[in-house]
Amino acid sequence: MQLYNTLSAEERAQLIDEAGQQRLTLSFYAYAKIENPTQFRNDLFLAWNKLDALGRTYVAKEGINAQMSIPAENFEAFRETLEGYDFMKNIRLNVAVEHDDHSFLKLTVKVRDKIVADGLSDETFDVTNIGVHLKAKEFNEILEDPNTIVVDFRNHYESEIGHFKGAITPDVETFRESLPIINEQLKDFKEDKNLVMYCTGGIRCEKASAYFKHQGFKNVFQLEGGIINYANQIKEENLESKFIGKNFVFDHRLGERITNDIVSQCHQCGKPCDNHTNCVNDGCHLLFIQCDECKAVMENCCSTECLEITHLPLNEQVKLRSGKQVGNKVFRKGKSEKLLFKHSGILSNTTLAIAPKVTDIRQKIKVKKVLISKVEHYYAKAQVALFIIENNELNLGDTILISGPTTGNQELILEKMLVNGSENSVAKIGDKVTFEVPFRVRLSDKLFKILS
Repeated sequence: MQLYNTLSAEERAQLIDEAGQQRLTLSFYAYAKIENPTQFRNDLFLAWNKLDALGRTYVAKEGINAQMSIPAENFEAFRETLEGYDFMKNIRLNVAVEHDDHSFLKLTVKVRDKIVADGLSDETFDVTNIGVHLKAKEFNEILEDPNTIVVDFRNHYESEIGHFKGAITPDVETFRESLPIINEQLKDFKEDKNLVMYCTGGIRCEKASAYFKHQGFKNVFQLEGGIINYANQIKEENLESKFIGKNFVFDHRLGERITNDIVSQCHQCGKPCDNHTNCVNDGCHLLFIQCDECKAVMENCCSTECLEITHLPLNEQVKLRSGKQVGNKVFRKGKSEKLLFKHSGILSNTTLAIAPKVTDIRQKIKVKKVLISKVEHYYAKAQVALFIIENNELNLGDTILISGPTTGNQELILEKMLVNGSENSVAKIGDKVTFEVPFRVRLSDKLFKILS
């Protein structure tokens, strides 16, 4: 039985590109009593692996929490694998507003003590005594009630790029931190206020609503299906979005746009921006907001110190990390003295800029193409991109496609290129290639050759 991944992320990405199939990004959760989480995990892995399902899933004795990427054509077959379990009959699948075929590149199903790290002792209260679920229209209506207090139960790096207008946005790094803070902050309003809560997909609020009812709050409500479900409902029902900005997501995309409002700043220069990135230095991996200009100048790094380290030979970088615990820095939440424009906590409802429209990344690939490389560097002033050929070969006269979530799909004919520093007509695997591009590209944008 294959209960593990046999392909690397890079190999999987190439297969996805070559297949040319549209994939859907979705999430779901369910609280239930699972007697044997390990067997449950193994059964899911085997069933999902057959469907080319990828993603990150946690299972525990209390239930399941999953974020997935699946081929669109396998959607119903995937649902059937869930509904084979009684507790997942008619389960709500939160389908993303935006899709990226590379949102997940491995299938990971892990057994955990809890499906969400909440720090709660569930034996002390009834976890099934939850708040009232509200659909998008009902949620909008209750927000207009002056008797309502709305709380964002996500973390500061999530709410910074998008939130509901007027929401309390705790300045915390973990869900467990927010519970006692909100309990203390709202202790005088337990009897007479509507406590309305929301999170990304609903799972955090499911437990939090039961906790706050146990703490004595009389009127507890939660957004059904979280921001993901809300975004789909307002689109389907043509409702006003009370949410402004982006919804942070825990996959390759790091966010999906709900409205065109940009409400946050680049942490390095202060320009309006809501694109998260991880510092490319493997000894840092700090999560922060970085605009395209700073990304080009800083080469995806959070500081000049990290930039200098990435320019060292690989063996020297490894020596610098030797004996240090760097793993826990992955997804560190954007709090660093190196970031001059980091603001969290109480957020305003002011729109700093309007995001430009980009090519719809939902569209199904309609052309036959082969992955050649990805952007290694972009020289903004010269408008020149650097690539290292990883597959096939590149020839003058080839029609090429540069593709990425922000760049969209940009097609052009290759008329001139430098191969390993000299002008040449052919580039082969391992060659360094530079050529002009009449548009801005981003690191890790994919380079394809269009096949006739």
